[in-house]
Amino acid sequence: MNTYVALFRGINVGGNCTLPMKELVAILEEIGAQNVRTYIQSGNAVFKSTERNLAHLSMQLSAEIKKRRGFEPHVNILTLEALAKAVADNPFPETVIDPGSLHLGFLSASPKNPDLDKLSALKKDTERFHLADNVFYLHAPEGVGRSKLAANSERLLGVSMTDRNWRTVCKIMATAEL
Repeated sequence: MNTYVALFRGINVGGNCTLPMKELVAILEEIGAQNVRTYIQSGNAVFKSTERNLAHLSMQLSAEIKKRRGFEPHVNILTLEALAKAVADNPFPETVIDPGSLHLGFLSASPKNPDLDKLSALKKDTERFHLADNVFYLHAPEGVGRSKLAANSERLLGVSMTDRNWRTVCKIMATAEL
């Protein structure tokens, strides 16, 4: 049995694409997941499964949500090992004292031609970023809401991305290790 983390994009934000966490747990259990736990309403789930094909699992989960709720969210499923590696490889360890300023963008695939020059041109003097494997690390001490870098990173990386702040990543990691 493998431990996985499902990161949903755009659910339960601003009253749109609502999916109660109890229903998400039920959906995951119906597709064979076990020991399902969720963290906050924005769509983070930890579960165990015998399935090894993460793309298939993601598509199956999205399709089931569409069937039940009428929308098909992007779901990025990570192994526990991939999440642990993302945490361990944090290039900005000094920022963890302000966990809301550090964001990890979990990419659906490795970017083939990321436009790092344009990303650099968009960043404020206070911002920093680092791309490693399938994770885009962004330190935005003034907040991502005002950041042109944050607003354009997915487009300039060329792959879909699901973002979580450091606090949430650590909480998900702790939930997964229970």
